[in-house]
Amino acid sequence: MQATQRLLALDVMRGITIAGMILVNNPGSWSYVYTPLGHAAWDGLTPTDLVFPFFMFIMGISMYLSYRKFDFRFTSATFVKLLRRSVLLFLIGLALGWLALSWRQWNALESGGQTWAGLWSSVSTLTDLRILGVLQRLALVSFFATLIALSVPQKTIPWLIGVILLAYWLLIGLTDSYQMSPDSIVAVVDRTILGESHMYRDTMADGTRIAFDPEGILSTLPGIAHVLLGFWAGRLLSEKNDTREQLQSLMLFGTLLLFTGLLLQYGFPINKKIWSSSFVLTTCGMGSLLLGVLVYAIDIRGARRWSVFFESFGINPMAIYVLGALLSIVAGNILLPVTGSIVSLKSYLYTHFYQPLLGDYPGSLAFALSFVMVCWLVGHYLYKKKIYIKL
Repeated sequence: MQATQRLLALDVMRGITIAGMILVNNPGSWSYVYTPLGHAAWDGLTPTDLVFPFFMFIMGISMYLSYRKFDFRFTSATFVKLLRRSVLLFLIGLALGWLALSWRQWNALESGGQTWAGLWSSVSTLTDLRILGVLQRLALVSFFATLIALSVPQKTIPWLIGVILLAYWLLIGLTDSYQMSPDSIVAVVDRTILGESHMYRDTMADGTRIAFDPEGILSTLPGIAHVLLGFWAGRLLSEKNDTREQLQSLMLFGTLLLFTGLLLQYGFPINKKIWSSSFVLTTCGMGSLLLGVLVYAIDIRGARRWSVFFESFGINPMAIYVLGALLSIVAGNILLPVTGSIVSLKSYLYTHFYQPLLGDYPGSLAFALSFVMVCWLVGHYLYKKKIYIKL
């Protein structure tokens, strides 16, 4: 398999994950979301729970293919470039959070629910800014996974992955942190280091809202193992010269991971919000199998016409994701006066166009699909012009 062909399958899968992220993050109404498009409340897995881990798995594969060009040499220039990219990615995540927070506070001021002093305190001192998030997690796991991959002998990486996942399982088990609770070691570490006001707030089974971050500090550890599994999959893809042998290695790898993860869930349930070890193995296994299907369809059978839509997302994934996040902030915070009340632009579009025309659930889904298409138009323009936006 030629490198360009393999990268095409990766671009398509990467594009599927970015389109999926934008889709599930932007329903017309959060009250009307089809079950497969929502996250599992706690233990378990929905299609939506696969999107982010698939992207991290692909990140690991791309990492291997990228550093292979330089024979995996770890130089000072490599470290500086890696550090720069990770810091920028982390700061972009913070900036998006700050923009959303500031705009909400401004709208609260306009409606009388906030004072100038409160607005200034929140915006300038960042007292309520969530520190971690999707982009911040990507920055952290890519940074540390790359350091490990370039610093240790590659043959030790599977053992290191096993140690990380086993140690994390022991940590969760010995502290009895299998449930969402303020006393969970996951929540305690985040609360101690970050503070409650800088954490995501989630809802427990009894309806109580607590500070509990699904992209927290401790769960970054299995996230690093997650990317390293992708790195190893990239190695498997590159070891063979024959396309079918590469595909066979990838499918066997995915089957082994999936089977192991499904068995492990009886001791450590599959759970995205704490990024359990079984979640890592199961989603990486599924990711390997999906990539195998794409390699077969695109590179062996030559069925490529359908993939252009997702390629447009996949060649500029971070740029399109950030664009989607920005548009979501804008649509959710531009306020319009409508029949004696104030509603957001998003709410106005949904309640005056999508919902009356299609109904609650179909209208909410149609709004999300429209959001995806707007982002695709930008991505496709960049794709056609061969413009690549990289950090």
